[in-house]
Amino acid sequence: MDSMTSSAEAVETVARAAYGQLLAYLASRFGDVASAEDALGDAFLAALCQWPEEGIPDNPRAWILRTAQRRQIDAHRRQRTREIAAEELEHAALEAEREADDQAFPDERLKLLFVCAHPAIDPAARAPLSLQTVLGIQAERIASAFLVSPVAMSQRLVRAKSKIRDARIPFYVPDESEWPERFEFVLDSIYAAFTTGWDDAFNSDHAGSGLSVESIWLGRLLVHLVPDSPEALGLLALMLHCHARQAARRSREGAFVPLPEQDVKLWSSPLMVEAEGLVRRAAQYQQLGRYQIEAAIQSVHAQRAVTGKIEWGVIAMLYDALIQKTPSVGARIGRALAQAEVHGAETGLQILDALNGSMVRDHQPYWATRAHLLRRLGVQDAAIAAYKRALGLTEDPAVRAFLSQQLLG
Repeated sequence: MDSMTSSAEAVETVARAAYGQLLAYLASRFGDVASAEDALGDAFLAALCQWPEEGIPDNPRAWILRTAQRRQIDAHRRQRTREIAAEELEHAALEAEREADDQAFPDERLKLLFVCAHPAIDPAARAPLSLQTVLGIQAERIASAFLVSPVAMSQRLVRAKSKIRDARIPFYVPDESEWPERFEFVLDSIYAAFTTGWDDAFNSDHAGSGLSVESIWLGRLLVHLVPDSPEALGLLALMLHCHARQAARRSREGAFVPLPEQDVKLWSSPLMVEAEGLVRRAAQYQQLGRYQIEAAIQSVHAQRAVTGKIEWGVIAMLYDALIQKTPSVGARIGRALAQAEVHGAETGLQILDALNGSMVRDHQPYWATRAHLLRRLGVQDAAIAAYKRALGLTEDPAVRAFLSQQLLG
């Protein structure tokens, strides 16, 4: 392997494993997310240029952090955007050097999640901003997840970062008195990251890598911070239940396997047991919320590992309750599937027909579900059209192969 290739792989490894942690650390030093992004981008570019000639450093992450910190300090000196004395800048640089070499510099991502959820920031930008800054997801991918155009999403993100800088929003985990305005958005951001990274494990060379695992880690941090929050417990339980099935989501040949058809022997018992314990802990508070209901739905699916069957009636009732908490597109699609299992495909299709057309036009799960129900009703031409639409809205090769098979069948 030549030096150019090995250097590029080393840079990619740092970016994949530590981008959010590095960005959160840099942003917290000056309260400026945009300048931290610029500095970090410059540092990665410098690594791509210098490492092939100079060799990959012993601690690549520390090299990136030091370089980015210097770029950030230089930018603040030139632009005079903040009133920070040169001595303070030098002190920050030395601190970054020391902490980078310690291999354990502070993980500021949870602080940054609370910053992104600040009430001064547009609510529509809070979760997307968290996805981009804390986990390094590109604006185009975020736009797709939130069903808006890439241009509109980029504008939201730029405005939000400017707000953090101009309003000098402090980087800290706020007191409990401030949580009601922020906590829900922090939960939403972590879950959005989890679902966005759901397929990363199948595109990664490293077991345990990917956004889903990072999201679970952040969920654990949140439960540690607020162990008496039923919704934080519910969110962690939900993610663990879903992650427990990772090994069953693809066949040995790499084919996509729908949840009802998965081999339960491949599900992770330790993760399911942990998730069930969290569900029980959350229930003790008798404050039912969205994530507890979603965790309960996944808990019912998990019971198939014991009973051998899926209690669709219970799942349908849980989705009815979920719709009362969050009438999201995903919740309504899940309800349509559950109701179709209990009352027939026509009932499920009626639920789908009630959805706003503009919201589901480019939503792949909607079209896949619609195609499935139309096929069950024997409306073949409409089913084929829906399958083709779903096929055009996914880039996952395994899902594409599955939908193609359904289309031909």
